[in-house]
Amino acid sequence: MRRPGWPSRFWVAVAVAIVKPTAWLLVTKDWRRADRLPRSGGIILVTNHLSWLDPILLSHYLYSNGRWPTILAKAGLFSVPVLGHMVRSLMAIPVYRGSAEAIRSLREAERRLADGACVLFYPEGTCTRDPRFWPMEGKTGAARLALATGAPVIPVAHWGAQEILPYGSKKPRLLPRKTFSVLTGPPVDLSKYEGQELHADVLREATVDIMAAITALLAELRDEKAPDAPFKKPSDN
Repeated sequence: MRRPGWPSRFWVAVAVAIVKPTAWLLVTKDWRRADRLPRSGGIILVTNHLSWLDPILLSHYLYSNGRWPTILAKAGLFSVPVLGHMVRSLMAIPVYRGSAEAIRSLREAERRLADGACVLFYPEGTCTRDPRFWPMEGKTGAARLALATGAPVIPVAHWGAQEILPYGSKKPRLLPRKTFSVLTGPPVDLSKYEGQELHADVLREATVDIMAAITALLAELRDEKAPDAPFKKPSDN
């Protein structure tokens, strides 16, 4: 019997056979406060974005703690032969960026939450361009979904993937073996927005709260002081 929010057993086995050995090979684990991760029910998991390896390493963390990540992936991946079928079978949601159909991604995510899925969001929308790897300003999709559904928003910060495969690089740095650290926080308190219309100001303010929670966790993980304001991605970048 398929668990709520999970693919078929066959595709779980395929993914685990690929992801788990890869993760064990690449990193040592420093996983903290996984007890804060709800083991059932629809949740929105929000996290920082450092490297193209993030989804693999974070999926290992989530799977090992009883959750299957429903990842929002670029729509173009779904049309790639073989890979597209695999991505679809692993329960990913296509993201139609720069399109009038972009709202379809959130509607599908809403349906998945109702089925008990763990929907994984990178609110920055891309790997951070901050020179010191702090989170940038976030986009409003996760906040919109949270306020529309009432699903809990669970912030997670991670650190280490950028040391293996920096953004823009195609050649991983495998040695020496790196440490992948993860810290899960308590749900983001968005109660002050309950009952308000989902207009732009509300969504932006809720997104600021979400990004602040992720940044605070990352500061704790790194044992450093975070910047006073998030990095703004240049419009032409």
